[in-house]
Amino acid sequence: MRKRDRERFQTKLLDMRKEVLKGIAEDVKEGREGEAGEGRDTYDIASDERDREINLLLGDRERKKLQAIDEALSRIESAEYGVCEECEGEIASGRLLAMPFSRLCVTCQDEFEQAQRTMGPSDTLAISARVSGGDFGEEST
Repeated sequence: MRKRDRERFQTKLLDMRKEVLKGIAEDVKEGREGEAGEGRDTYDIASDERDREINLLLGDRERKKLQAIDEALSRIESAEYGVCEECEGEIASGRLLAMPFSRLCVTCQDEFEQAQRTMGPSDTLAISARVSGGDFGEEST
């Protein structure tokens, strides 16, 4: 991959990282603001609890995305960025534009998703550990 392309992807990843961190900070701020409240009934409390659970799930997804971005930035530094971790072929530039933290080429990502659909949960965990969970269940690009 050319130096100019690596710099372009690095800038895109850093921008994504900044947006993810901004979203996490906003979620934390909303969580703190939503805790106060005298005179709330059981339904309000239950609704708030449900919202908190949803935010925790979303927060976990954002943490995983942040980790994937950081790993992609590390691959840029080590000149491994843009190389499929499975077949060691080049990941298409268009795929990297859509998913800059992609670890797999389109073909290997498709094979990974096919394997997840056909295998049981314990087999899927073994594959996910090996491939670091694919690209967040995104459709093949």
